[in-house]
Amino acid sequence: MTIHLSILLFFPVVFAALGALLPRAVAPLALLAGSLVSLVYAVLLLLDFDAGAHGLQYVTDDEWISELGVRYTLGIDGLNLWLVGLTTLLFAASALWVLLRPSERRRLYAFHVGLAETAVLGAFLAQDLILFVLFFDLMLVPFYFLVGQWGAGDRQAATFKLVVYTLVGSLLMLAAAVATGILAAAGPGDVTSFSIAALAQAPLSESEQRWVFAAFALAFLIKMPAFPFHGWMPDGYRSMPLPALAVFSGVLSKVAAYGFLRVALPVFPSAVEDFQTVIMILALASILYGSAQAFTQTNARLILGYSSVAQLGFITLGIFALGQAAGAQGALLQMVQHGLVVAPLFFIVALLIERTGTEDIREMGGVAFRAPVLAGLFLIVALATLAMPGSANFAGEFLILLGLFNAKMAIAIVAFGGVAMASVYMLRMFIRAMHNRVRPNVTSFDLSVRDALVLVPLVLVIVAFAVYPQQALKHSQASVERVVGGPEAVAQVAP
Repeated sequence: MTIHLSILLFFPVVFAALGALLPRAVAPLALLAGSLVSLVYAVLLLLDFDAGAHGLQYVTDDEWISELGVRYTLGIDGLNLWLVGLTTLLFAASALWVLLRPSERRRLYAFHVGLAETAVLGAFLAQDLILFVLFFDLMLVPFYFLVGQWGAGDRQAATFKLVVYTLVGSLLMLAAAVATGILAAAGPGDVTSFSIAALAQAPLSESEQRWVFAAFALAFLIKMPAFPFHGWMPDGYRSMPLPALAVFSGVLSKVAAYGFLRVALPVFPSAVEDFQTVIMILALASILYGSAQAFTQTNARLILGYSSVAQLGFITLGIFALGQAAGAQGALLQMVQHGLVVAPLFFIVALLIERTGTEDIREMGGVAFRAPVLAGLFLIVALATLAMPGSANFAGEFLILLGLFNAKMAIAIVAFGGVAMASVYMLRMFIRAMHNRVRPNVTSFDLSVRDALVLVPLVLVIVAFAVYPQQALKHSQASVERVVGGPEAVAQVAP
């Protein structure tokens, strides 16, 4: 089967751009069509992927800027396969939401959502370091406009913080990426190359790795966001339109975590070992701080925002349990599971706002009395975040903690507290919104057909992924072992 990754990559923005030139009512439909094409391609990838093959599959490798050694290289392996599927699913759900609930200036809105999907897919698919940085930076552009033009509250402050924080990290990463290619080709007769695979085979000296890795790590930690680099998050989450926030929280933060696996671990192995404890302490602080903030906040958006900070802390711990493939596999599984859970939660928040007129959970209550279907879907999604046995979240956190206990037992013991804290803030949010006395401002009514078209498929995917997460683990095993398993693991999977 021939699967052209460029079609998967560019169809969303091409269709969205065409929609922007057509009548206003057609734009959301064009966006959905482009997103569905990418979703179908992603499903074909999942069905056709050869878990036993070595290296990249479905590779596109063409010259781009030959004078600088930059190539247009795309590829799929166990590290990005399921993240690409997650991205196409969540953007298709967001595009359907936009079609069923048109916004103001819908042509521009649809274009920015399509551009965002292409940028995220490009970051996941890129196998050239400069190409990766290009798409990583491009992700900022559509969300700058989505917050600035369609956001709520203090949009100026939110946009300013979002741009300043992420742009600083992105510029540092661009400089570090250029330096990596130049330093790797410092020998006489060496040709400059930014191929991630080539750079991993010829690592820089230990001193060079340290400062270059520090720039990459800062950019990734800001994008997640991780404590204490999360200053843009509260204003950004308060202001961003909810359909955009669903994909932002569901997949954009995963690009940063994926960057550690794709770029940092193979290209800067010595620096990763040197900074392991520092990164793990920051991740642990993110878990504790994010969890504590989540169960003290009353704004539903911020509860989910701070819970994402905590979840990304878990994911980072799994990645940096060096030498432990279980930890990294758990991190990949958790990336997919968290994206599947947090996106429908933001859609549910939008439905709660319709029924209560507020984002404050103290003013909610009693919605479940006349909305049992909505309450049931909310309960399934809420329980999926609690690492209940039988959920994919349970499998992911179990593998992360298993890798941590083998790598850093003390950190694993403290991190385990974050699992218990998650139950506090999510159950608190569910009970406040669904149960208790019906508040005076609450108008309880059940899920409509148009809302069910978005929510029900996402919940069914959550249930299916919980029943059988093994396929994702099988697909990622060989790639994870090559990245974090050390020389012995590489030898075991080598042809």
